[in-house]
Amino acid sequence: MEVVPLNPDRSKKAAEGFDGDVPAAKFGRKMKRGAAGDFDCNHLLFGTKGTYGYGNAIREEEDEAGERESFDGKTWRPLTQKLKIPAAILSPYRLLIGVRAAALALFLTWRITHKNGDAIWLWGISLVCELWFALSWLIDQLPKLSPIDRAADLSLLHQKFESPSPSNPTGKSDLPSIDIFVSTSDPDREPPLITANTILSILAADYPVEKLTCYLSDDAASLLTFESIAQAASFASLWVPFCRKHRIEPRNPDSYFSLNRDPYKNKLRPDFVRDRRRVKREYDEFKVRINSLLESIRRRSDGFQAEEELKASSIDPTVKIPKATWMADGSHWPGAWANSAANNSPGDHSAIIQVMLKLPQDHPILGGAAVIDLSEVDIRLPMLVYASREKRSVSNHHKKAGAMNALLRASAIMSNGPFVLNLDCDHYIYNSQALRQGMCFMMDRGGDRIGYVQFPQRFEGIDSSDRYANHNTVFFEVNMRALDGLQGPLYVGTGCLFRRIALYGFGPPRAKDYRSIHLQPDLSTSSSGKFGNSIFLLDSIPVTEYQGRPLADHPSVRNGRPFGALMFQRDPLDASTVAEAINVVSCLYEEKTEWGTRIGWIYGSVTEHFVTGYRMHNRGWRSIYCATKGDAFRGKAPINLTDRLHQVLRSATGSVEIFFSRNNALFATSKMKFLQRLAYFNLSVYPFSSFFLTAYCFLPALSLFSEQFIVQSLDITFLVYLLVIALTLCLLAISELRWSGIELEEWWQNEQFWFIGSTSAHLAAVLQGLLKSVAGIKVYCSLTSKSATGDVDGGGEENDDELDDRYAVKWTWLMVLPLTIILVNLIAIAVGVSRTLYSIIPQWSRLLVGLFFSFWVLAHLYPFAKGLMGRRGRTPTIVFIWSGLIAITISLLWVAIKPPSANSRIGGSFFFL
Repeated sequence: MEVVPLNPDRSKKAAEGFDGDVPAAKFGRKMKRGAAGDFDCNHLLFGTKGTYGYGNAIREEEDEAGERESFDGKTWRPLTQKLKIPAAILSPYRLLIGVRAAALALFLTWRITHKNGDAIWLWGISLVCELWFALSWLIDQLPKLSPIDRAADLSLLHQKFESPSPSNPTGKSDLPSIDIFVSTSDPDREPPLITANTILSILAADYPVEKLTCYLSDDAASLLTFESIAQAASFASLWVPFCRKHRIEPRNPDSYFSLNRDPYKNKLRPDFVRDRRRVKREYDEFKVRINSLLESIRRRSDGFQAEEELKASSIDPTVKIPKATWMADGSHWPGAWANSAANNSPGDHSAIIQVMLKLPQDHPILGGAAVIDLSEVDIRLPMLVYASREKRSVSNHHKKAGAMNALLRASAIMSNGPFVLNLDCDHYIYNSQALRQGMCFMMDRGGDRIGYVQFPQRFEGIDSSDRYANHNTVFFEVNMRALDGLQGPLYVGTGCLFRRIALYGFGPPRAKDYRSIHLQPDLSTSSSGKFGNSIFLLDSIPVTEYQGRPLADHPSVRNGRPFGALMFQRDPLDASTVAEAINVVSCLYEEKTEWGTRIGWIYGSVTEHFVTGYRMHNRGWRSIYCATKGDAFRGKAPINLTDRLHQVLRSATGSVEIFFSRNNALFATSKMKFLQRLAYFNLSVYPFSSFFLTAYCFLPALSLFSEQFIVQSLDITFLVYLLVIALTLCLLAISELRWSGIELEEWWQNEQFWFIGSTSAHLAAVLQGLLKSVAGIKVYCSLTSKSATGDVDGGGEENDDELDDRYAVKWTWLMVLPLTIILVNLIAIAVGVSRTLYSIIPQWSRLLVGLFFSFWVLAHLYPFAKGLMGRRGRTPTIVFIWSGLIAITISLLWVAIKPPSANSRIGGSFFFL
């Protein structure tokens, strides 16, 4: 690539801290432009003999190597480490995969060559299913060949970016800014108290206050959510300093005050007991205010409405005033009203942006002695912004993906943090240093090629048995850790720290196709059609790229920035900035742009997170799996079987949509590694296993009914193959338990619920995906309900309300097929046992084979059957009705197909050798 000449003076200024013609603190709002209006990015560049990428030059290793091998006179060390799994564990694991693959190949070859002529239909169905199971197992297993662990050094991060030095005597932080996105869309299913607690945990996070900004996206434009966040902002002035003073963990007040461990352990300050008691009293009052907001808003609106109707009737008695929702200042709420009206409904309302907490100062501010003594505590709070994008009935809003893209644009105008963390409203920060953990990877050597850091999902409020596998530990501790050894884990929709420039659709630095992603000097003209017509937004792009670079403290850090470049006070927000932020969240802004197609969260699937992560990997970005010692984030799991099935249905439907779209991994670019591509392909194809598994679940019953089996004779070869396949599966599971650290019970629970999901939600997802992809019929996927309270540690007593929610049985059609499988197998067992008992020559061995496979099916469906029983065995009446109808139907159908005869017995050519 041709090297563009640099201005020596400007390059020198850039190397000294990005303070050329315009300070970095302007966030690109007043970036210098040439006479032709072209963006001048020369002040972003280092002088070098290297090549370009992102508007920055890459230093040669030999340039000033002696000056960059140390940091403040100390030996250079990396911020993170890659910890490989010991060969003593991993080598046998890989060997077992090969042995089982060979055994499956030999077994299937034997099955193909040994037909069951007496029941060719049974042989054919079983063989097709087994071929699919073998293929799907291989696709799922191969990406697990190279699992790794990682560790981050938080003390070294503090030493590099925040410790006092001659150039930084006050220890001012040089860490980059983070914008945190929290999304909510339904205050009925996502209680405002949960959202408020999530916001409080974010405001109390252990990260430089002036470098943290929290944005709440309220897609329902609800006044209830707005006033809940206002209450949370008020309570934060007490809760956040209390957390800093006593180092409280976790920093979600509801979770902290619900802990089932001693809250006074390791607390050394003598005033802790008094402070905790006072804060607990204030939090109880805060909860009362939150829970009474709905009624307060209703009463207030009724009062203002009555006054307005009275005034209107005095002028014209025939006039009708729409029933509005009123704010405390006596004005109409611009969002959705309780009684929907034109321009005031959840799908039709104006844009709203409100700064709840303003930008803090860049130096600590000590408090006083009010409720608690804060005279030695920094009482500053991070900036908090409430946002609700504009919606109109004629526009497609793209649900969560559209809301995230609106926040991405608005935050670029208001704060422009180079990193973005997205959280669901029910996922709060459990470990206050989680942000620092993620930043260790982003700021380390090679961190400029990391597109996102994915944290595992952890849940609370789950019953001790975890009957519905809500923890999903096998996916997070096995699959995700294994993918970390390839190109990186999948993006799961929450708890993910992004590099903003990666969300903008650019590729990583030092990629082969620099020319297509290079931030050219004519960025404003070449990208206006991609990013929209906001000059503020376009100007922020090179700034966020520069501020997101790792520290250039070692010759191997090729795309770095100098120390001290981010030590500045951000400009306070003004009216023009907020007005521009409102402009970029309008519903028409994305027209004729690449938002949702190449930029931001990708549209077109109910699982937009998988597609978004796939696009980043497809452009060459890496991702990191960051499993912290203490849970980084915790959330609320679905509270009952019905909600859990709907959650699985939504995820599986998105996978089917991906399979039938251009985001299918079969069409991935050469930048994606083969095994990473295989993992994404498995993600899109796994719901199709439901057809084969469902058919296989009926085979044991059909065998007992028809007196036939999938093979003509149970010879020693068949039994040996089964033994080897089952034994290698068990040994593989044990090996995965060893390197992943999960428990055997968790592995079995995962197997059970995968079975339940495959025979219910996955099958429905395939049908829904086909309807959308082939017929263009969109199917609505409902949100899962969240419980407002829960047991944090899972070891305390549970109240009756929690148990009623958790074990409530809400009927759904997804339950029909698993229930049918259970009943058919139970009837088949009864028929098989009765026939053998009353047979002239009982064939117990043949009965045992059928019983073994039927009980294998029933054992996997046990949590489903237990879930249908509800709490303490209170089975809903609808279950008895369906059970009776299905049982009678199947019995009559079998009698019609094969009427019983006087000499009927178990026979035929089914025999042991």
